[in-house]
Amino acid sequence: MLKACLNGGRGRAEHPAVPLTPAELAADAARCADLGVAAVHVHPRDAAGAESLRPDVVAAALTAIRAARPGLPVGVSTGAWIEPDPAARVAAVRAWRTLPDFASVNAHEHGAEAVAAALHERGVLVEAGLWTVGAVAAYRAWRVPAGRLLIECMAEEPPVALADAAAMLAALPRAAGPIEPSVLLHAEGPATWPVLAEAVRRGLHTRVGLEDTLQLPDGTPAPDNPALVSAALAAGAR
Repeated sequence: MLKACLNGGRGRAEHPAVPLTPAELAADAARCADLGVAAVHVHPRDAAGAESLRPDVVAAALTAIRAARPGLPVGVSTGAWIEPDPAARVAAVRAWRTLPDFASVNAHEHGAEAVAAALHERGVLVEAGLWTVGAVAAYRAWRVPAGRLLIECMAEEPPVALADAAAMLAALPRAAGPIEPSVLLHAEGPATWPVLAEAVRRGLHTRVGLEDTLQLPDGTPAPDNPALVSAALAAGAR
């Protein structure tokens, strides 16, 4: 699976094509889906452009994307930088009127398991975000099943990111039953493309988009999300 991560926490000052509004997210999602991505990950924004977990903000983004591209799986972030209080994050998930298909929960964040449990109770697929080997250990203590594991290499130096990827993948728990969570491997910044190539080599899911990088594989500026998706497809991601 190739997923498009459309905006993350970026603003227009970083790149003029970062989609922020529901209409912009929907347009980019549709264009990326037409190219072949299997899902999109978005960070819904309020009227001031700030990331938000509020029910109305999440619903507006999801509704617009689904209207533009029916059937395309859409996920959101529950990162602690959006709402630092774990209890408030849980309350936000329980208040959502329109549900995403999946949502990421960073295993190293305080209260992560409770947020994952709230998502699971509502039927939302949980993506466990694993940034370090320590985060893998924290995830292994969860009593909540994750449907997908995100191996997220945060180091910008490609050799370090690749080493981190290998270490985290080696530390993943083995499935206790017949169903094993799928694994998505990705990085950010200069390590994006080397780690994407490693994901392709290993046969793992991966992602690309303006959340992770502003550059094409040759180092030139990427004009938009579809250009990054096209480059990932050319590199063998599917």
